[in-house]
Amino acid sequence: MATPNYSYEKRQRELAKKRKTEEKRMRKANKGDGDAQAGDEGNNGEAGANADDAPAADGTPPAAP
Repeated sequence: MATPNYSYEKRQRELAKKRKTEEKRMRKANKGDGDAQAGDEGNNGEAGANADDAPAADGTPPAAP
């Protein structure tokens, strides 16, 4: 049976921690931008797109109004 590579595991934990802190820093930096950033996240660059027009996550089409 192979022995565990503890230094590899430690490095992966360090990288994950670094990624998490960087994401947190970016969220804090974007928090001051206001609604301009919050509205663009799910829009995918399409003008006038809203959640009602998009298909559901399971692939079913949206319900008719």
